[in-house]
Amino acid sequence: MSDTLKSLLDLINVENLEADLFLGKVSKRSLRRVFGGHVIAQALVAATRTIEGRSIHSLHANFLRPGDPKKPIMYEVDRIRDGRSFSSRCVVARQHDRIIYYMSASFQTPETGVEHQIKMPDVPRPDELPDEMDRRKSLVHLMPEDSRDRFLSERAIEVRPIDPRLPLNPEPAPPVSQYWVRARAVLPTDFGLHECLLAYASDMTLAETALWPHAMTWYQKRTVSASLDHSMWFYRPFRLDEWLLFDQSSPSSFGGRGLNFGNIFSIDGRLIAAMAQEGMVRQRQ
Repeated sequence: MSDTLKSLLDLINVENLEADLFLGKVSKRSLRRVFGGHVIAQALVAATRTIEGRSIHSLHANFLRPGDPKKPIMYEVDRIRDGRSFSSRCVVARQHDRIIYYMSASFQTPETGVEHQIKMPDVPRPDELPDEMDRRKSLVHLMPEDSRDRFLSERAIEVRPIDPRLPLNPEPAPPVSQYWVRARAVLPTDFGLHECLLAYASDMTLAETALWPHAMTWYQKRTVSASLDHSMWFYRPFRLDEWLLFDQSSPSSFGGRGLNFGNIFSIDGRLIAAMAQEGMVRQRQ
């Protein structure tokens, strides 16, 4: 397992301080604020620690304040209800005695029932696409000099875009994006946090879909964006050390906000999860 993946697994893990109270680390790589997927994943790990015999099937979260990358995050879990089939949890994240994030999560006992799903899009397979690091090396000369080391830093989760965009000066494009995503190393067979890792990864590419029609990217200094709310629904078993297709679209941007939806498929075509996010989208004058 790579050092970057080990660091990510250590990062999303939380320390149990007392009953239903957890402490999460922050990344040394964070600059101005904590990455949203980091908070989603840690909050989900905390909620999962209060559940036995049931798996996450949905989460709904709101980002209230930017996370401080210099201070650990406190997570408090409220055991709302444990029914015969479903369990509900509320998680509140705090820094500096203020709430920065809250999440409701629902867990379900495994059961069988009627099944259907939409078909996975017909796209190139991941082995037909360039390795992410090779692609970044081919683009690094376009980046400002003070951003190049960070642009080339190794990542725990590899992302291979189907239709990549230039990082600084892209052409306007339809609000549709597709990526193959997986962990860079094989995870232990008994690893039980694939949903939490997917929650982390779900915030990596989704919000930028609303930027594409406006020739905007996160690398531009004129772009100001941040996650406002985030929802996920989990359907079928999966592993994050196997390729997953993120199929994303943005139906609307208006009033400084961009709405994004996504379906996540396993490489054999099973729909394993869906997600939705609204983000702030602004341009610096």
